[in-house]
Amino acid sequence: MTSTMKAIVLSKFGGFDAFEMRDVAVPAVGPRQVRVRVHASAINPLDYQIRRGDYADHVPLPAIIGHDVSGVVEEKGANVSEFDIGDEVYYTPRIFDGPGSYAEQHVADVDLVARKPRNITHLEAASLTLVGGTVWEALVTRAQLAVHETILIHGGAGGVGTVAIQLARAMGARVITTARRSNHEFVRSLGADEVIDHTSEDYVPVVGELTRGQGVNVVFDTVGGDTLTRSALALADGGRLVSIVDIAQPQNLIEAWGRNAAYHFVFTRQNRGKLDALTSLVERGLIKPVIGAVLPLARIGEAHELLEGGSSRGLRGKVVIDVAGQTVELPAG
Repeated sequence: MTSTMKAIVLSKFGGFDAFEMRDVAVPAVGPRQVRVRVHASAINPLDYQIRRGDYADHVPLPAIIGHDVSGVVEEKGANVSEFDIGDEVYYTPRIFDGPGSYAEQHVADVDLVARKPRNITHLEAASLTLVGGTVWEALVTRAQLAVHETILIHGGAGGVGTVAIQLARAMGARVITTARRSNHEFVRSLGADEVIDHTSEDYVPVVGELTRGQGVNVVFDTVGGDTLTRSALALADGGRLVSIVDIAQPQNLIEAWGRNAAYHFVFTRQNRGKLDALTSLVERGLIKPVIGAVLPLARIGEAHELLEGGSSRGLRGKVVIDVAGQTVELPAG
């Protein structure tokens, strides 16, 4: 093993040019850690928020960021019995606590690490770790979505929405989602029962019609804006709303109070248990990764630009980084 590795370093907060490719030291492996040869990573909104400086107090520079790893164990600590050298694994590094995944190698606490699903590639697995853990936390742990309940998922064609539709369907729920007209057939193929074109329709009265005035049991917010306020109007009495989006502006939740609603805000906590549950669904064919674009590690700035403006370019699903190779796949739009 060499003592250095290639990594993308965030040297300043700012635009797409804030990253530099550098040779950096490979971290040492602790007793309950593994060193993983990273084959693939992915881009999340959290990544570009960090790059812009939204979390400057939590990320001292220079920094290696990134929140998805799929790769192969190359070294393990003295007290690690869960994995062997050569095992294929996937996980999300600790957020705001040490180096991230924009690098050829990564060292992680073993309790975060899960076995990669056998039936998907590293590129596909990397698209699922942060998103999968977040969606599991939102729908299973917080919303406690039940069989035969109805859920409204905002942003069904996005990186989070594509997984949320599939998980909700696997849980036996009726799924309503919002998407551009051009994505309706696509989100239906993932398991959406009804689709609302949010660019031309007001989802609140449409949900009322689709639920015969009852409203939905759960709303999952992946888009922000005024969703917290307006979605209350689409909730059934005693409904639950789960949001993974920062609240940029104060919002009036009086309608939620009137419906005896519960609001949950998720900044996901990662662990192996969530990924093991996700792996089971993936290997049973109930959740399939949706990749909208792939770029190599050296083009990380372009990947950020693509995700930030992706909906206007026809992006569906995740932007994935091929760390071990040079794959380039861009949306047709």
